[in-house]
Amino acid sequence: MSIKKILFQTFILCLIAWSCSNPKNESATMLIYGGTIYTVDSLKTVEAVATKDNKIVFAGSLEDAQAFKTNETELVDLQGKTMTPGLIEGHGHFMGLGYNELNLDLINTTSYQAIIDAVAERVKTAKPGEWITGRGWHQSKWDSMPAETVLGFQTHHLLSAVSPDNPVYLRHASGHAGFANEKAMEIAGLINLSIDGVKDYKVEGGEVLVDASGKPTGVFNERAQTLITQHIPERTQETDIKAFELAVKACHENGITSFHDAGIPRETIELYNNMKAEGKMTTRIYAMLTGWDEDLLNEWFEKGIMVDDDNLFTIRSVKLNCDGALGSRGAWLLEPYTDRPGHFGHETLPMEFVKETALNGLKYGFQVCSHAIGDRANREILDRYELALNDIPDATTDHRFRIEHAQHLHPDDIPRFAELKVIPAMQAVHMSSDRPWAIDRLGEKRIKEGAYMWQTLLQSGVPIVNGTDVPVEPINPIASFYASVSRKTLKGTPEGGYEPDQKMTREQALKSYTLDAAYGAFEEDIKGSITVGKLADFTIYDQDLMTVEENKILDTEVVMTIFDGKVVYESKK
Repeated sequence: MSIKKILFQTFILCLIAWSCSNPKNESATMLIYGGTIYTVDSLKTVEAVATKDNKIVFAGSLEDAQAFKTNETELVDLQGKTMTPGLIEGHGHFMGLGYNELNLDLINTTSYQAIIDAVAERVKTAKPGEWITGRGWHQSKWDSMPAETVLGFQTHHLLSAVSPDNPVYLRHASGHAGFANEKAMEIAGLINLSIDGVKDYKVEGGEVLVDASGKPTGVFNERAQTLITQHIPERTQETDIKAFELAVKACHENGITSFHDAGIPRETIELYNNMKAEGKMTTRIYAMLTGWDEDLLNEWFEKGIMVDDDNLFTIRSVKLNCDGALGSRGAWLLEPYTDRPGHFGHETLPMEFVKETALNGLKYGFQVCSHAIGDRANREILDRYELALNDIPDATTDHRFRIEHAQHLHPDDIPRFAELKVIPAMQAVHMSSDRPWAIDRLGEKRIKEGAYMWQTLLQSGVPIVNGTDVPVEPINPIASFYASVSRKTLKGTPEGGYEPDQKMTREQALKSYTLDAAYGAFEEDIKGSITVGKLADFTIYDQDLMTVEENKILDTEVVMTIFDGKVVYESKK
């Protein structure tokens, strides 16, 4: 054989070897290595990940990854830290997150006095007549209750005393109730409410709590909130942009690269389109249209779904608010509240509209996501979904209808999720926050048989989409991960966790924040795992969530967030 022929064959073999190690001859724009990398796919862990622009081009051994490196490749040495796919907030309120940063954030208040003090401080800088708004108080989480209460809630008098010239409205942490001072109720024409000695003033789908004389206490439950909120000045374009930017920043700091926005109006759609056009949308938003605006829904049913080619802002789902929250006793129950006999909560949206929307969803390709916390609300929604699916059987192959929260279920309804292929979107941190007092609302039997039934649902064959419901809870995904695997409060109680048989494994919990959350938005082919071809979104932590001792999980911090192949957050610690 001639030397020329031998050299030629050697060249071909080298070319083949190179082609096998880097089949597309791609060069990486970023190479990540030097730590534990959980892929959340069949590979489990890898030594290195290479990305080109905003896509993953390699996941495997560090030796093989070298083939993708050039002088232009950005090298990210994890230095022993841990990386997962970018986390997905599976149910939250993006603008609520941002506005919580702008307005009074009451989520960490532990008493009525703390609320009064926060408002009194804000009054010092507010102009007379200027509205003071906030969110986050929760009477069941306070260390103590004030001397004067009505049906377990505080009254407005102490709040009104520190804010005589400013209308004040403070939303409950759940968003399903609100607390107004005298000035706000005066503007709404309600301060002298008393109807011939009637002690309870109700609004369809809600109620105004009143004292023994028939006057409002300041607490407005569910849809009765509109009596006050309709008088609050509309948000401005400037505050909307600022709130949006603050929400993006909070997502980056918490390792959130995608966000399921649970119910947005037309104004927010316009804002998001503008933010995307200006290059400010550096969190992927999967938006649900608000079901409160029937005209908006009909417009989109006619127009059709919007799946963004840039994978930044997608609209293909509808959010229906069908009952209230447990904390405000608005969740719709099959049996009365244990701590309020005769009261069953509230149906906040007609069930006929749920069926009508489900039919339209099937006809026009929209996912339907219905808020349900109480066991009756969950049953009624499953019933309406089933009727719609039976009416249009040809359109049911991959509907992925969801129930948002699915917190309290009758045991008979648990297997129906898998049977109907309905996805439960459950925020594990709610169990951590609510379980200590939820037993007062529901009693032991209902708690143990049907509350926060994560493992039973997973074993039935349905994925769970995790999240925080921010700003109901802080957006911190570490807290929700901890709650998922420990079933404890964030103070680490009780020993062994509440109903420990319902704990998620760490693998299940991570998947609920990544691949299963992506599945809940029809996006499992583009995100949710570190797989070649998927988007280059990653979250990096200072310790290994999957192996660290349980009592140290909450010490975990996000130290870097990579979005679309670029570092968008890096801890300064």
